Amino acid sequence: MRLENKVALISGGARGMGAAEAKLFASEGAKVVIGDILEDEGRRTEAEINEAGGECVFVRLDVTNEASWQEAVATAVQRFGKLDILVNNAGVLSRGTLEDTTVEEWDRVMDINAKGVFLGTKTAIPEMRKAGGGSIVNTSSISGLVGQATMRPVYNASKGAVRIFTKSAAIQYAKEGIRVNSVHPGAVDTPMVEYRLGNPELQAQANARSPMGRTAQPEEIAYGVLYLASDEASFVTGSELVIDGGFTAQ
Repeated sequence: MRLENKVALISGGARGMGAAEAKLFASEGAKVVIGDILEDEGRRTEAEINEAGGECVFVRLDVTNEASWQEAVATAVQRFGKLDILVNNAGVLSRGTLEDTTVEEWDRVMDINAKGVFLGTKTAIPEMRKAGGGSIVNTSSISGLVGQATMRPVYNASKGAVRIFTKSAAIQYAKEGIRVNSVHPGAVDTPMVEYRLGNPELQAQANARSPMGRTAQPEEIAYGVLYLASDEASFVTGSELVIDGGFTAQ
């Protein structure tokens, strides 16, 4: 049990990568709180984990709202006594060009993808300090490492912000035993990319861009997050774990 006696909070935990992470964490012994604005899907994931013998609580979480984060963290502490792990997983995609990006779209993407990570980290750190340390895993992307013609630059900017924010926070809190790392997935089959999953031509294009000839399953990302969250990564902080089938090696 790699997360035995650990308490984890996962944002965007209702579906996709967040749900895969929550299920894996629970199977490895963690008590899990999943936060999301998708209440029906969040409750379903909560029920699936509990029915499988895990311990999971769903909370409604708007990652752009500081009070909402405070409530989510408080729920974790009230229900399970502490907070050891935070996975800042919630995010949104934005496809298109720079010129078709409105100010409203820029603010929306930056608020959820970047500000949400800031607020989650800020809110979790005091409780992790009380627990004697902890692990924060921030979901960035290959889009935080390289540019892409099909993505609006605001998406790359938001994920690049997560990458460097992670390194700065890691340095500031390393001496307190709070580790902060980022994961950088490539193309993953989740509800966020329904536009691709429902279009064989787009799926074939995505497969062709990968040296491994396919896109990832959410569980393949979850195992990387599990490693960074666990004590196995006790000397890992400020790092970036790329899980992209070789995409950025090209």
